[in-house]
Amino acid sequence: MKTNPMQRLVLLALAMSGIAYAAIESKNDADSPSPPKVAVDNNPLKRDGGMPASFSDIIKKITPSVVKVEVTGKAEPALDMRDAPSIPFEQFGFNGRDLRRFFDQRGSQGRMPAPRSHGAGSGVIVSSDGYILTNNHVVDRADKVEITLSDGRSFMAKVVGEDPKTDLAVVKVDASNLPAITFADSTLVEVGDIVLAMGNSFGIGQAATMGMVSATGRATLGLEYEDFIQTDAAINPGNSGGALVDAQGRLVGINTAILSRSGGNDGVGFAIPSNMARNVMNDLIVDGKVTRAYLGVLIQDLNPALARQFNADENVQGALVGDVTAKSPAAQAGLESGDIITSIGGKAVKDSRSLKLAVGSQKPGEETDLKVLRNGKEKTLTAKLEAQPAGDEIIPASMSRRENNRQDGTLNGVTVSDLDRYSRREANIPNRVEGALVTDVAQNSPAWEAGLRPGDVIQEINRESVANAEDAVKLTESPSDKETLLRVWSRGGSRFITVDEAAQN
Repeated sequence: MKTNPMQRLVLLALAMSGIAYAAIESKNDADSPSPPKVAVDNNPLKRDGGMPASFSDIIKKITPSVVKVEVTGKAEPALDMRDAPSIPFEQFGFNGRDLRRFFDQRGSQGRMPAPRSHGAGSGVIVSSDGYILTNNHVVDRADKVEITLSDGRSFMAKVVGEDPKTDLAVVKVDASNLPAITFADSTLVEVGDIVLAMGNSFGIGQAATMGMVSATGRATLGLEYEDFIQTDAAINPGNSGGALVDAQGRLVGINTAILSRSGGNDGVGFAIPSNMARNVMNDLIVDGKVTRAYLGVLIQDLNPALARQFNADENVQGALVGDVTAKSPAAQAGLESGDIITSIGGKAVKDSRSLKLAVGSQKPGEETDLKVLRNGKEKTLTAKLEAQPAGDEIIPASMSRRENNRQDGTLNGVTVSDLDRYSRREANIPNRVEGALVTDVAQNSPAWEAGLRPGDVIQEINRESVANAEDAVKLTESPSDKETLLRVWSRGGSRFITVDEAAQN
C-alpha cells in the first residue's frame, strides 16, 4: 500500500510516569481472594429531558471516588564511569585531572547511581475495602505507589496485578469504608451521550471536564485488546487512570490516552470501557493475571474483493480465517483457511477485532458456537476454547539471493525465489510452510498497494498451491483475469490479499 504522508500526531500515555515493576505475590488456593463487591447499575441512561444547568451534584458525588496516584520508580543500574571511554576534557576547557578524580570518587568504586523516576496519575476506587483501578502505564515498573484521596488522606498501595494488553492495573490500599464508584454497563453507551472526565490533571489536583461520546469501538493505540470509548471531554496529562462517568455519575470508562498534534488536548481522548475494566480487574484480583481464551486462528478483516473470492456477498461482515493452528480448538472444531466467521456465541462478528475481543472475553474450557461461511454456504461449528499460549516473536524475512523476476502476466513487479535452508533460518520460517519467498516488490506496483512485502511467502495463487518460485511464475503467466487472490504467510501466520492489476492496463 502507498505510504500516507507523515502526520504530526502525538499519542500520549498521560500519566508522566515511567516507573517500576511491583511483583505480584503468589497466592495459595486456600486464601485466594474473591472478586470485590462492586456497585453496578445496568439500567440504560435516562436520555429524555433537557441539558441540566449544572453538574455540580454529580461531581460532588464522584470526586471522593477518584484518587491521585503517585509513583516512585526503582533507580536504574549504576553507571560505572571507569568503563566509559576516555574523554579529552582538556580540549573543552575543563580541568581534566580534577574531573577524572571526581568521577573516580563517585559512589562505590567509581559508580554513579541514576536518580529514581517519579510520576503521577489517577485512579478510581471500585470497592469500599480498598481496590483501585488505574492504568498499567501509570504503575508499570513502580517501586512505591502512594494513593491520595480527595479528603487529603494518603495510603501506601500494593500493586495487585497488571495487564499490559489492555493497559489496566489494580492496586490495593489497607482501608475500609471508602467511597466506591458505581459501574454502568458500557455496552449501552451511545455516541452523543454527555460524559465527564475526572482525574488528577497535571498533578495539581482534582479537576472535571465535560464533553460527549464521539465514537465507540475505537482501536488506535496498538494494544492487543482495544475497544475504546472516544470522547471530546478534555483528558489531560495526569488524568490517566481517572474516571469517565455518564450524566448520572456512573463509571463508563477508565481514561487512558489522547491523540494530539500539539501534545495538549485536541478533543480526541480514549477511555477503556467499564465492562472490560471490570472483567480484567476481577481476574487480576483473583489470579494476579488475566487468563484469556484461545481459538487458534490467524484472522483478517474482509473487504468486497476478498468476499467475492470466497463466494460471499460483498457486504458480508465477519473475520476471514487466513491460518489455523494445528491441534488448536479451531482445528479440532473443523475451521479451515478461507472460512468467514460471522458470529460467535450468538453474537455477530463485524471484523477481526470484534472476534478477537469476543474470544478474549471468554474463559478457557468454555464451548462456543461459530457460524461460518465456507464457499458461500453457512456452517455451524462448536469449539472448546483453551488457555491462550505465549506467542513467539517472528523475525521478518530477509532477501534471498536466488531470484526469479516477474515481468509479465500478473504480479508484475514481484520478485520471488525458492525457500532454502538459509532463508528459513534467517526468517525463522517453519519447515511446514511451503511456497515462494517474496524477495522484492516494486513500490509503484498493485502488489505493493495490496500489502505484499519482501519476506512474505506466497502459499497459494487463486486457490492453487504454490510449492516454489517456479510454481508462482507458472500460475501467473496466463491468468483468466487481472485480479489475483494470494494466500501469504507472514510473521507467523497466513492471510489473504487480492492484487488487482486491471487498473494498470
